[in-house]
Amino acid sequence: MLILKADNIKKYYGDRLIIYIESLEVYSKDKLGIVGANGAGKTTLLNILSGTIPADKGTVKLYGSYSYITQLSDIEDGSVSAKAAREFNVYMKKAETLSGGEKTRLKIAKSLSLSSSIIFADEPTCNLDMKGIELLEEKLSSYKGALIIVSHDRELLDRLCSRIVEIKNGRIKIYEGNYSSYKAQKHAEEERQQFEYEQYTGKMKSLKKAVEDKKQKVSSMNKTPKRMGNSEARLHKADNQKAKSKLNRSIKALQTRMQKLEYKKKPEKISKTIFDLQYNPDIHGRLVISGEGICKNFGQRILFDDASFEIKTSSKTALIGDNGTGKTTLIQMIMDGAKGIRIWGNTRIGYFRQDLSVLDENKTIIENVMENSSFSESHARTVLSRLLFRADDIFKNARILSGGERVKASIAKLLLSDNNMLILDEPSNYLDIYSTEALEHALREYNGTLLIVSHDRRFIENIADRILIIDNKKIKTFEGSLNEYIKHKDMSNMDGSDMEKMVLENRLAQILGKLSISTKDDEKKLLDKEYNIILKELKKISKQS
Repeated sequence: MLILKADNIKKYYGDRLIIYIESLEVYSKDKLGIVGANGAGKTTLLNILSGTIPADKGTVKLYGSYSYITQLSDIEDGSVSAKAAREFNVYMKKAETLSGGEKTRLKIAKSLSLSSSIIFADEPTCNLDMKGIELLEEKLSSYKGALIIVSHDRELLDRLCSRIVEIKNGRIKIYEGNYSSYKAQKHAEEERQQFEYEQYTGKMKSLKKAVEDKKQKVSSMNKTPKRMGNSEARLHKADNQKAKSKLNRSIKALQTRMQKLEYKKKPEKISKTIFDLQYNPDIHGRLVISGEGICKNFGQRILFDDASFEIKTSSKTALIGDNGTGKTTLIQMIMDGAKGIRIWGNTRIGYFRQDLSVLDENKTIIENVMENSSFSESHARTVLSRLLFRADDIFKNARILSGGERVKASIAKLLLSDNNMLILDEPSNYLDIYSTEALEHALREYNGTLLIVSHDRRFIENIADRILIIDNKKIKTFEGSLNEYIKHKDMSNMDGSDMEKMVLENRLAQILGKLSISTKDDEKKLLDKEYNIILKELKKISKQS
């Protein structure tokens, strides 16, 4: 059933056309993810489709009710079902007493309580911890209506979305599938465009050379030799004229081919943020930071009680935990050299703060990054240009920078400072997906020591090789990736029968794989026999549970 229809939508900011949609249709079970660079118009598009702001031209028709999980607006009046409030652990309190995470949870709970035909969601994972994101994902997965979501959480877009809407240069393009499918299609698209452009330029170059060669032949044809008689001269001139005419016809034919050659525009190179991570790898001990017997409380609220941890040299460690468990507090304790925490050797820490306070509001970008830098200004300008600060941008005052610009300027300041360890507290906040992917690529290549706090699951999975978990006032350590930790956690919560069932199911899958490729009758009989035995065991476990 058709839920939303938009036709010939145009939206201008001044003279600049920022959104143009020829046609967009959304049906009752569609799950659309909207992606694009910072400033591309993602939130504007949501606002137009929801009717929050009008388009300058065109029509939007909504068939049914809607709810809107906004990123920035205040909490609006409205009822929340007791079930939703319980599931999202939110209760109606005064807005000023709600934390960022509580505000987000309340907005989500309200939207789901309305039982609307379509949900619009603008960065709904903002301020949520991993548990909250997983709950959001679960609820939106089971939501029966249509969904149009703007998010930089690639894991969420992969698990929820059936189509991706890309906004680029004010226009939209729709890709079937989830975010990973979109990325694969984009990559294939870019490769094809590059190939077609190279084919076009190669053919054009060959044709131009052929034209020039023939023109050279025409201009270099010999004049009539002086010793020739009149009869011979006339014949020579006639032959030359014939040859010239033939060459000129050939030139015109080549020029016609050039005109008819289908023009292929040079593929636009996507501006990707490139992070040059400079550091001095001069830490030789096993550890860079350790904590022993750490205690911390705020009044009656205890965050840490005799907690311990270690950060290994050259490791990439992610610090995770629910909202309010003390992730940022622990980082601040490290930076303050709190009791029980030791910074080893000559560790020099570059700290990316979540509040972006590393920047001096009264200084320009270039003044900020050069403040504690041992690098030349020309090198600083190179790093800033790779962070997409162009020409006079570097003279912008810090106080007028957008969220994304502030993040990149803060990271540039860290990169240009003398450090051999980075502590990053939510570094992907305010960055678009493309810049986030560029940052994680750079951090994977970084040979220094990293400690990262992030609610972006894929960001952690793609970078971290060990996990610190704040849980029940302690700090636990897991050597491995985030996905490995989640699997380990799931397994540790299983009882004996669940564990046995999982082992048997894995063995069953292995047998099916072997059966599909086996060509020996004896082997097939043995595998088939084992398959039936395991199947009986699984049925027995299912009956017992």
